[in-house]
Amino acid sequence: MICVTSGGCGLDEWARNGFKVGPNYKEPPAPVASHWIDYQAPESQAPVDSAELKRWWHVFHDPVLNSLVSDAYKQNLTLRTAGERISEARAVRGIALGNIFPQQQDVTASYAAIKASDRTASPLGEQWFRDANVGFNVGWEIDFWGRFRRAIESADANLDASIADYDDVLVVLLSDVAANYIQYRTFQERLALARRNVQIQEAAYQLASDTFRLGRATERDPQQAKQVLEQTRSTIPDLETGLRRTNNALCVLLGIPTQDLAGRLGESGVIPVGQPQLALGIPADLLRRRPDVRRAERQAAAQSALIGVAKADLYPRFSLLGSIGVQAQELGDLFHTPGSLSGFVGPKFQWNILNYGQIDNAVKVQEARFGQLFYNYQEAVLNANREAENSIFAYGRSLDRARYLGESVSAATRVVQITNDQYKQGAIDFTPVFIFEAALTSQEDALAQARGDIALNLVDLYRAVGGGWEAQGEPGAYVAPPTTAPTTQRTALPLPTTQPAPVRR
Repeated sequence: MICVTSGGCGLDEWARNGFKVGPNYKEPPAPVASHWIDYQAPESQAPVDSAELKRWWHVFHDPVLNSLVSDAYKQNLTLRTAGERISEARAVRGIALGNIFPQQQDVTASYAAIKASDRTASPLGEQWFRDANVGFNVGWEIDFWGRFRRAIESADANLDASIADYDDVLVVLLSDVAANYIQYRTFQERLALARRNVQIQEAAYQLASDTFRLGRATERDPQQAKQVLEQTRSTIPDLETGLRRTNNALCVLLGIPTQDLAGRLGESGVIPVGQPQLALGIPADLLRRRPDVRRAERQAAAQSALIGVAKADLYPRFSLLGSIGVQAQELGDLFHTPGSLSGFVGPKFQWNILNYGQIDNAVKVQEARFGQLFYNYQEAVLNANREAENSIFAYGRSLDRARYLGESVSAATRVVQITNDQYKQGAIDFTPVFIFEAALTSQEDALAQARGDIALNLVDLYRAVGGGWEAQGEPGAYVAPPTTAPTTQRTALPLPTTQPAPVRR
């Protein structure tokens, strides 16, 4: 058994554990770093801002993104499913709590008329025997070893885990909405660049063709111009496909039928830009902020309590049983009390002995399951730290890459201008123009992707540190400015009229 619990496992610790057998849970140690690897990087120097982390999507200052986040929070079906899991866990806890009270409470009533055979009939010839009774029965197993209280502890922890699961689904949902929106804008910008370059290269092709017809160039020039033109055209279908797929992914996240969102998002747009500096806190904050880490810890707590439930089966059970009612041979005499009154009350003792090691092995099963969840929690902490470190580093490097590509595009643009002028003057053939125009087209597309990667890495970073779920319940947290989009673009699937939301205990 993993030694992360206090209170021991023997009967001598029963009183110390609050008259409950089994271990008292203590949160497992978390292997977390003291600081980020790149904590001295310029982009990591901003002071911690909890309000920013709660509503991190507002750092992009994009009303359309805000409206998408708002609608996804209200309509996403995966989030609603997670809300139903909270309702389920709350009901399971109610069942466990009910076991503290008398477990059997029932009212019974019966009436029987039995015909005897002639040989068993009375001397008077009566062949019918009748019996009527109404009673109230109570059975109460005393929670002497804490079996029911441990079950409540487990149900409480499972309820907390389901709330953390809801929060985790929300964190992933927010990041998915933002990421797909950024990809949508990136595809739009790449398409605009490709179509603009097609127009430029069409003019270059026309110039090369005219030059060839005038006999001032060989056929190679217009063929080279056509090659780069058609190559640029060939990128447009793939970009349009990517744009459509991103559009459809957004529809699913919004909980609406697949439709063209161009009317709402616009035929063109710019890639959202965040802020250069980040307010991240320290790695230890992940234990509090990351819902998946909290979920893993609560699952371990729930399983720890089940060890006590299993251990209680090693000891005898003590119960109180009672019944009170009325009984008579005829229905008319049933309530002629006190003559028809009947009942009993008394203790009951039950001890499951000679179980051939089944109970011991049942305890070992629960301990082994706890061990699995113990290590699962520690691994969740390590993975959270890894994801955050990866995102911090990737964000910083994407800033550098975009800066270098920006300088490259500026230089390539100037080179194309120079070579075009030289070609028009007849100083060079079309080969340099062909090479540099193809290079410029490729670099402009790479720059657009790099700018999109900056925003995507920023979204990934906020997801890695668990931002977004804390804004639940805050006024206006998911309310976006009004848009001018037609209402037909926001028609939702038929959904329940109530929004399932966790209640913090």
